[in-house]
Amino acid sequence: MNISSKSANVLYRRDGHSCIVFSDLVEGDGVQSNQFLIIDEEHTAIIDPGGDLTYTPLSIELSKHVNLRELDYIFASHQDPDIIASLPRWMMHSECKVVTPKLWSRFLPHLASSFVTDQLGSSVDDRIIAVPDKGQKIPFGRSSIIALPAHFLHSVGNINFYDPVSKILFSGDMGASMIEGDAAQPVDDFAAHIQSMEGFHRRYMTSNKVCRLWAKMVSQLDVQMIVPQHGRPFVGRTMIAQFLKWISGLKCGVDLLSEQDYKVIK
Repeated sequence: MNISSKSANVLYRRDGHSCIVFSDLVEGDGVQSNQFLIIDEEHTAIIDPGGDLTYTPLSIELSKHVNLRELDYIFASHQDPDIIASLPRWMMHSECKVVTPKLWSRFLPHLASSFVTDQLGSSVDDRIIAVPDKGQKIPFGRSSIIALPAHFLHSVGNINFYDPVSKILFSGDMGASMIEGDAAQPVDDFAAHIQSMEGFHRRYMTSNKVCRLWAKMVSQLDVQMIVPQHGRPFVGRTMIAQFLKWISGLKCGVDLLSEQDYKVIK
């Protein structure tokens, strides 16, 4: 399969295995977000496909290159609207299974069941793979996609996805940056990039403890690239090491709260 367009940027392509990011499908509305397509020979999966704003441009772009009816999986890292609000449409127009944290799997039928059941006569529950808290390997093509624990970063039930073929970690909101310009361009100056990440991580990540646990887990993997849902990727061992060191030392979330944050307005 050949992916080539102004909207698609190839992160990896070798021996029938490809990872592609779409980072500029929607402009002017909401927060910039990245959507990901993984291909292994004739098998296809989408990671965090987004909400209603994203569905039409993403499906048009993908349909140029893959058969959406034969989509194997949608991987959803957590429950936020910018992750999975478009789920009913994807289930309508493909035969995909939905891989999502077990904690949120019971809520997805509320989003999609009446719509999908009315149109297809099928149960949403039958198409959901509920990932346990410890994570899970999901068979995909000639290999697997590994769902990794990322709880409380920022969602109480959250998972990341690691592709051992490309050695790419799709990190969800970990490493996310609020930027202007080309989100597909890798970070080249980590110190300068901190200002686009710091406010977001201090507010949305729960605590330094979980950041450290996550960073320790990731450091045990052979990761060549970390690609967040928002903003620019970290490419190469040196840049990844800088990010893991930074996030391990970040005070955030409940670390920053005191009695002053819980006062009755008079």
